[in-house]
This record gives sequence, C-alpha cells and structure tokens, in this order.
Amino acid sequence: MPAISDGKPTLHQCDLILITSTRSCLQIRSHSKIDFEDVIAEPEGTHSFDGIWKASFTTFTVTKYWFYRLLSALFGIPMALIWGIYFAILSFLHIWAVVPCIKSFLIEIQCISRVYSIYVHTFCDPLFEAIGKIFSNIRINMQKEI
Repeated sequence: MPAISDGKPTLHQCDLILITSTRSCLQIRSHSKIDFEDVIAEPEGTHSFDGIWKASFTTFTVTKYWFYRLLSALFGIPMALIWGIYFAILSFLHIWAVVPCIKSFLIEIQCISRVYSIYVHTFCDPLFEAIGKIFSNIRINMQKEI
C-alpha cells in the first residue's frame, strides 16, 4: 500500500478502505452527518419527559436508518449510473471542448489585444494628453461675497 501523503489517505487507499470499513474515507460528506441532537434540540429549562425523548430519539434514528437503506436499495444503482454518465460527459466536454476552446480564445484575444494596445497608444494617449494640457492651465477662483 502506498504511503499516506500529508496525513490523509490517497484515493487508491480510500478505494481499498471503502470496501472494508468506512464509506467516507475522504470525509467529503461530513456536513451531511445528521444525528437526532443536530435536528431536535431542547434548550435548558424546556425538556420533555425522558420517555418521550428516548422514544423520539429511537423513532428518528431507526426511521432515518431504514428509510435511507430503502432509498439506497431502490435508487442507489440507478443514481450511480446517472452520476457516472454525467461526470463522464462533463469530463469529456471539459477535456475535449472547454479547455481547447479557452486556449483558442486566449490565443486569438492576444492578437486583438496587441492591435487594441497599438490603437490606444497611437491615438487615444496623445489626444487625452493634449486635452489634459489644455485644461491644466485653467485656474478657478471661488470667492464668497457677503
């Protein structure tokens, strides 16, 4: 097994660990880890009966656990297929269309940029410099008369 880089497992190691122990090796879904206390929280001074709290906890936990399993069984494989196709298409388009298009645009815009720069330095710079010199000798005195 390759060494762990920066204290985090590599993607290959995650694939191996995924089958055996944890299913979120890279912790990319840590924000979706929701427990009963994250959803139902009673502040100090506002507590229900202990039996109600325990029954609510058990109901929430078991329902979440089994309903997630049911949804995973029904939709897990089709969704994996759909997302696999989506990311394959996205990768294909990015590699074969988007990046070459951007590179082509940058090459073409560089030529236009040079022409625009020459235009500005040839015509606009002298014009605005002359206008600046014209207005630089204007003096305004403001006096308030009472």
